[in-house]
Amino acid sequence: MNSSAWRKSSYSGSNDDCVEVRTQDNGVVELRESDDGEVIVRTTAASFARFLQAAKTGEFDHLAI
Repeated sequence: MNSSAWRKSSYSGSNDDCVEVRTQDNGVVELRESDDGEVIVRTTAASFARFLQAAKTGEFDHLAI
């Protein structure tokens, strides 16, 4: 299973405390924290797209402390 390179947001700058993402050839999306690359979360492209849309529209804002 080949994969693309890990990417992080351009807003992260040179910080090592961000989330990185890559897509496998089979369409699986992988996420990891840049400072702990051993833990990888895998999901489908559709689920990840729904999560991003919900975050952009503020669906999770009530969770802020």
